[in-house]
Amino acid sequence: MNVASVAKMSIAMAIFGSIGFFTIHTGIPAVELVFVRCIFATIFLSGMWYFTGGHKTEAWSRREVLRTCLCGIFLVLNWVFLFKAFEEMSISITISIYNLAPIFVLILGTLFLKEKMTLQGILATIVCFIGSILIVGIDSFQSVDQLLNSGFIWALLSALCYALTMITSKTIQNLSPYSMTFIQTAIGIVMLLPFCDFAVFNGLTTSNWIYIIGTGLIHTGFVYYLFFDSVRSLPTFLVSVLTFVDPVVAILLDIIILSFNPTVLQALGILLIFGGILYTIKPRKEKAQI
Repeated sequence: MNVASVAKMSIAMAIFGSIGFFTIHTGIPAVELVFVRCIFATIFLSGMWYFTGGHKTEAWSRREVLRTCLCGIFLVLNWVFLFKAFEEMSISITISIYNLAPIFVLILGTLFLKEKMTLQGILATIVCFIGSILIVGIDSFQSVDQLLNSGFIWALLSALCYALTMITSKTIQNLSPYSMTFIQTAIGIVMLLPFCDFAVFNGLTTSNWIYIIGTGLIHTGFVYYLFFDSVRSLPTFLVSVLTFVDPVVAILLDIIILSFNPTVLQALGILLIFGGILYTIKPRKEKAQI
């Protein structure tokens, strides 16, 4: 076990767990915040890519660059939808729905990668769906307007785009993580520039700017550096488990600092979602060979 890599991954996930808290204090909408985040990520990670010498040994492939661009579109949309969900819903509810991504990976893998849906996957999907209804509130599903205004759709789209990011990234084998992220965040800058309203940056307080810079520099640049520096040294199962540090930190901050007080049904919904996901990623014992 690579203890240093475990520590780096745990720190990265713990820091990322506070992104919702930072987001709601930036004072700017989702599109502009993601635009700033892409700028910071592009500068920081391309700098790390250059100073570590990775640019000298990069194996470029036209096909993989195009796939990385597609992956970047999904990644940027994932961020925009997540931040828009934070504008409408509590951090705990948003993060719980966002972490449905592994379930979407199972479904998309069945539809597009010809992977078989196991009984384990079907049960987890049903449990997570029930959890989603409980956590958002059954009343929200009684009309389209209520559902749209709840932020549920934004959170769900964010989880779907994150799952598409993971599915697409599976097809990229040779590009380094640094070059991949450089391409993805550069795509984000180009995508969002026409939609940015730079007037939202007028009149921001010093506190707003601290949170904006923190979101860009810490939650994007530093966190992605820790993540990329550790992920390839850890087994997939351990990475999956450590990613749960993120929602745990997010929910704790929401309850302790922002005074989020879930109802009994919402608490049950959160438990069902994370229970279903844990059941999904739990390694299955191989049958003994006779």
